[in-house]
Amino acid sequence: MLFKLQPRPQPSQRMVWLSPLLAIALMLLVGMVIFTLLGQSPLKAFHAFFIEPINDMYGLGELLIKASPLALIALGLSVGFRANVWNIGAEGQLTIGAIAAGGVALWFYESDSAWVLPLMFMAGALGGMVWAAIPAVLRTRFHTSEILVSLMLVYVAQLLLSWLVHGPWRDPDGFGFPQSRQFTESAILPIMLEGTRTHAGIWLTLIALVMVFVFMRWSVVAFQMRVAGLAPRAADYAGFNAKRTIWIGLLTGGAAAGIAGMNEIAGPIGQLSMPLSPGYGFAAIIVAFVGRLHPIGILLASLLMALLYLGGESAQMQLALPAAVSGVFQGLLLFFLLATDVLIHFRLTPTWRSKA
Repeated sequence: MLFKLQPRPQPSQRMVWLSPLLAIALMLLVGMVIFTLLGQSPLKAFHAFFIEPINDMYGLGELLIKASPLALIALGLSVGFRANVWNIGAEGQLTIGAIAAGGVALWFYESDSAWVLPLMFMAGALGGMVWAAIPAVLRTRFHTSEILVSLMLVYVAQLLLSWLVHGPWRDPDGFGFPQSRQFTESAILPIMLEGTRTHAGIWLTLIALVMVFVFMRWSVVAFQMRVAGLAPRAADYAGFNAKRTIWIGLLTGGAAAGIAGMNEIAGPIGQLSMPLSPGYGFAAIIVAFVGRLHPIGILLASLLMALLYLGGESAQMQLALPAAVSGVFQGLLLFFLLATDVLIHFRLTPTWRSKA
């Protein structure tokens, strides 16, 4: 007996919103099995993974610090994803945004002007947009795949950063480590909560959340992009500009990722270094889909993903579990989300192989 997938006439909207919760439950269930196979008590491991990292104010601050870039990048990506513009290279756009903002911080190294941070913000956003414009140009003029181009540009951006911190921008007093000089106070985001590392970049994420919510809820352009994603032929028939959709989708994602890169180097890192990000650009793709491309859903999903990062570090220190456990949980979450999505839109139908 074989099974084949048949499209459902009317997928359940309730299950569309409940499937992320189901995926999380399945992820935790498989996590219990993994912890048991690793010789750990599941309850003890879950406590170390999900409770211990946020049992005090400092831990909650760390949660916000890690959730902020994830939410910011996912918000930018969600604008394009709704229109079937698949920007997979946010990690590279984050890196270029950080390089551009870091260049401003190093250029004005001796300055204590209040304009340094705004200039870094603009440089970060422009850097991410320029890097995202490359796949946009190639897609609109030569019909190349923005998926492959944006993904390959990630490695180009990381090599560029590596060259800079090993070469012209290396800290002369850094004992040869691949890092720039520590930024001065004028290039560092102020702390919001005493006793934590929670910085003012959180406000940028909250402002972006409100802007994306308003744009998606009431903008005509967002409506046209959503129609282009759901029914491309209908969008063409209605005269919606397909090239504008591609440009808006990619540039929005690039700007958000670039600002996230600026927040990282002007926040917890305080300099350009290698590595710059633990994979925020890729994890934000999972966050966008777990959050159903909705700003509120993305906010909640970013907190969950940030907790997975912190939990992985906590389990590594307390239980000597491998650091890869955090990545395993992220992969499980995406796998179960995609699996439940398939079953929402298709039903498994048994078929019987006829005898020859």
